[in-house]
Amino acid sequence: MDTLQPLVQLKDHNIALLFSNYLQSLGIQAQLKSSQEDGHVIYCPEDKIAQAKVEFDAFILKPYDDKYQQAAWDRGETVTLNSGDFSLLDSFKDSFLAHAGIVTLLVFALCWLVFLFSELGWAQTLFNTLQFYPQLSIDALLADPIRLIGPAFFHFSWLHIVFNTMWWWQLGGSIEKTLGKSTLINLLLLSAIVSNVGQYLVSGSNFGGLSGVVYALVGFVWWFGYLAPDRGLFLAKPLVGFLLFWLVLGFVDLLPVNVANTAHLLGLLSGCFLAVFTVKVIGVKGKK
Repeated sequence: MDTLQPLVQLKDHNIALLFSNYLQSLGIQAQLKSSQEDGHVIYCPEDKIAQAKVEFDAFILKPYDDKYQQAAWDRGETVTLNSGDFSLLDSFKDSFLAHAGIVTLLVFALCWLVFLFSELGWAQTLFNTLQFYPQLSIDALLADPIRLIGPAFFHFSWLHIVFNTMWWWQLGGSIEKTLGKSTLINLLLLSAIVSNVGQYLVSGSNFGGLSGVVYALVGFVWWFGYLAPDRGLFLAKPLVGFLLFWLVLGFVDLLPVNVANTAHLLGLLSGCFLAVFTVKVIGVKGKK
């Protein structure tokens, strides 16, 4: 019998029961467990987690869709959702928190706090605090180590931060939920340092953004999914192709915005390297 893993935790029993029935109608073994401490938790086989997550993301957007009620009827159950059971705000909050761990959420929040305070008039102060070293040296590293990764948390526009933080939430959340917070922390630190140092050597210290880290997440999920497909981490090939094409456009200077191309490339390579190292050298481990 396949080992069942927790998929999602929900507050409302009817919602959890409805989605559990729907998973079973798709041939995915699903088990609903309820307790006062944990609420209502849906479990499913480890090799079906990725598919079930995709289905849940679709479910919370349209929980009243006829196909979900039909799945309950087919199993001889009637599940009625009241208008107060699943508001749009609640569904978004449940999905957002269910997909992300503490590291994912903290970095997400830090980037937005820095950006919002920048918009309120503290942009220059924050940039001066987080900016990479004007002159890189051992003394500078020891005196102000935060600047080694600091630029990753500073963004210059709404489009810049929305793009980066949503990819961080999506990919970082998947990595943290599957492999644990230590893997995501290592990936964040490695890719931020490598991409920041590389970009500094090419263009100086006037850059910022989480893009190098995001490309590291892309590289990690891409190669980890290829090397260990049974763990449920994957990135669709068309999506990988689009992101690589975007990377190429940056290098041939066809994008309408300034892009830290070196940071993107080095971030991607560091993510690929860490995926290979995780699978081939230290082995695939569980959550920590």
